[in-house]
Amino acid sequence: MTSQSNRNGILVMIATTFVFAVQDGISQHLAVTYNTFMVVMIRYWFFAAFVIAIATRRPGGVRATATTSQPVLQIVRGLLLAGEICVAVFGFTLLGLVESHAIFAIYPLIVIALAGPLLGERAGWRRWLAVLAGFLGMLIILQPGTGVFRAIAVIPFISAFMFALYSLATRYAARRDNAATSFFWTGVVGAMATTFVGLPNWEWMMPGDWLWMLALCMTGVFGHWLLIRCYELAEAGAVQPFAYFHQVFAALIGIVVFGEALRANVAFGATVILAAGVFALWRAYVQGRDD
Repeated sequence: MTSQSNRNGILVMIATTFVFAVQDGISQHLAVTYNTFMVVMIRYWFFAAFVIAIATRRPGGVRATATTSQPVLQIVRGLLLAGEICVAVFGFTLLGLVESHAIFAIYPLIVIALAGPLLGERAGWRRWLAVLAGFLGMLIILQPGTGVFRAIAVIPFISAFMFALYSLATRYAARRDNAATSFFWTGVVGAMATTFVGLPNWEWMMPGDWLWMLALCMTGVFGHWLLIRCYELAEAGAVQPFAYFHQVFAALIGIVVFGEALRANVAFGATVILAAGVFALWRAYVQGRDD
């Protein structure tokens, strides 16, 4: 990859994070009024249609794309992501975007902590120090043992933990399946799982809210297309630190659109987590370039 390609990839990654932040804002808007499972289900229907459309354009079509020697792992991956999205959106309705994303930002550090025992990937002391700093930042946000601690603030941490497991399962699946196959199973399994829990919770939406639902689905498809394009343009290690713009944009939407407050401990804790995460990703990128 050239430096120009990496620069273009970084710009696309920042655009991707903005689109996903907008998607989170629309999800919060809809899930406050309607059942979370239903909102995520309809979102997944569009996602599944998107991955199937991509599969039909690949050599061998859907059949070749869906072929895998590890179907159980692919199903677990799909269930983890679908469950994580439901937990995350539910967390938005209780905590808002600012606090939810401040805590969720710890997921890359959870990946580092679990990659050793689960995948046999070894991290140096600097990255372990970043993990400890990140968890310190989360404690600053949660403030356990004080009168302001809210148990519901653990919900974004559960979401982050589930997404970390999904990320590790995706890494493991990549040893034998290509990205298109994993992407296909993610969309299809997620659509089936969310339909199972979403249809019994169906609620008819107001006509104007169907427009918001359409916007939610379109931002999801567009965001995933941008993400694919990003990794086509640039090295993953070069653009990954810029994925943290998702938290920044989501916080701005929460403050400007939803009138959420940015408490001092949340701002400070989030800064610690973001700094630790960027440092850990940078160390991983440097080590990967040196290998």
